[in-house]
Amino acid sequence: MTLAPPRTGARALVDTLLVHGVERAFCVPGESYLAVLDALYDSRDAIDLVVCRQEGGAAYMAEAHGKLAGLPGICFVTRGPGAANASIGVHVARQDSTPMILFVGLPARRTAGREAFQEFDLARVFGAWAKDAFVVDAADRMPELVARAFHRATAGRPGPIVVGLPEDVLVEPTDAPDTGAYTRVEAAPGADALARLRALLAAARRPLMILGGGGWSAAARQDVEAFAEANRLPVAAAFRRQDYIDNDHANYVGDLGIGPNPALAAAVRDTDLILALGTRLGEIATSDYTLLTPPEPAQTLIHVHADPDELGRVYRPALAVPAASTPAAAGLRALEPIPDPPWASHTAALRAAYEAWRRPEPMPGPVQLGEIVAWLAERLPGDAIVTNGAGNYAGWIGRHFVFHGWRGQLGPTAGAMGYGVPAAVAAKRAHPDRIVVSVNGDGCFLMNGQELSTAARYGLDVVFLVVDNAMYGTIRMHQEKTYPARVWGTDLVNPDFVALARAHGCHAERVETTDAFAPAFERALAAGGPALIHLPIDPDAISHRTTLAALRGAAAGHP
Repeated sequence: MTLAPPRTGARALVDTLLVHGVERAFCVPGESYLAVLDALYDSRDAIDLVVCRQEGGAAYMAEAHGKLAGLPGICFVTRGPGAANASIGVHVARQDSTPMILFVGLPARRTAGREAFQEFDLARVFGAWAKDAFVVDAADRMPELVARAFHRATAGRPGPIVVGLPEDVLVEPTDAPDTGAYTRVEAAPGADALARLRALLAAARRPLMILGGGGWSAAARQDVEAFAEANRLPVAAAFRRQDYIDNDHANYVGDLGIGPNPALAAAVRDTDLILALGTRLGEIATSDYTLLTPPEPAQTLIHVHADPDELGRVYRPALAVPAASTPAAAGLRALEPIPDPPWASHTAALRAAYEAWRRPEPMPGPVQLGEIVAWLAERLPGDAIVTNGAGNYAGWIGRHFVFHGWRGQLGPTAGAMGYGVPAAVAAKRAHPDRIVVSVNGDGCFLMNGQELSTAARYGLDVVFLVVDNAMYGTIRMHQEKTYPARVWGTDLVNPDFVALARAHGCHAERVETTDAFAPAFERALAAGGPALIHLPIDPDAISHRTTLAALRGAAAGHP
């Protein structure tokens, strides 16, 4: 009789992933965790392993998957250089409050502390960015510590966990039993807090609700929409959280991103009560902490957040409610509506201001990006997913695109470049039935453009847009403001993006006029695989709000 070989630490790891419901993982392979790859081979029908071209792209994909699924995105990378490359995804997951687990292969335990090949101190390196960072020190502890990672990634304010996997632990035998599946730990608001919240709202004259943060769900969105409608309450979204409410909802009044609608910014300053649900009210949402002044804002502040440590850390609220967004939204919906709220006309006025703001304005050059984004908003179905990285080009998306479906927006609130391409790959892999459009600046695109190869490998029919102004546009804008007539270090010399995409096996076209975009986009959708549209724009069109000429005129003292 032949006995089955004992279970190894690597097999225990993969079994534990299955226990916790993992169906997809992203990786760049490394010799430090070959045993895990071997165990994943045996589970290849249960766990879809997406092999990427660079660890930063893999980590971005895992983070984007965590946003989409509301479950921890899983990423595997190797020690030292691989972990360093993946760190950008950890930082985004932290600032965006996204559940994510990064598994890092490490040198064997016997070499620890000798600065062995590619060795690094995982806890010290990732301790400041991750919610937790630790090493599995024995195969017998694999089920326990991986379960801890899932619990920590999803409890309270979601975030990233980094788990080190010593090479010898992965081949070490173990008879440790599996744990049960993790359960999400979410605090709910108490009856007293909800009663006080309603009383404060009833006493207001110009209230405003702001949505943001992590830990949301489709149910939370429905509850917020019902609460806002019942109370005729104006609702704004924090930076890159526009899909937390249907943008065509009568109570939606816009987003508090970079360069927000001046009418909305004025409304935040002038409001007498802010109900902040889930958002930290960070630097972007508050326009560098000027719309609400810390530590004592002029507005009455009701702050609902999953992390009790966040409440009172920057702003002292009139009412602090330590509760996750989903149960908090359910509690809000259950409240008796305010009868005949005096702010109904204020809500209608803010809605009208938002609708006026999202209409495109002329920009220099033959390619009108605002018109293109507005056309996409009309053309795409409600469940389409639009991804972007960081750069001034993204301002046109925030201003002119209309998000309808749940989790239709994937963008880094951390402001990290290079996110749009890998996020789109993750989105299409997760939702092959939804149209996915990735919008990128030229500088942003080339930070992770190699993941076009991943899209081609898996036959993912994503449409990638590259908005090309031959510069790092955001940095140039600030340079022109701060150091006029001293442009240095912000110009770019770009490749032929069409040829580059075709080299990866993608359909690709260059579009030089607004009218040419729509037929090119239809051809891209019909291509049957990844497609790229290169959109060169006039460098003078530096943002959706101003031009280089206007900035230079202001610097020279001219209107």
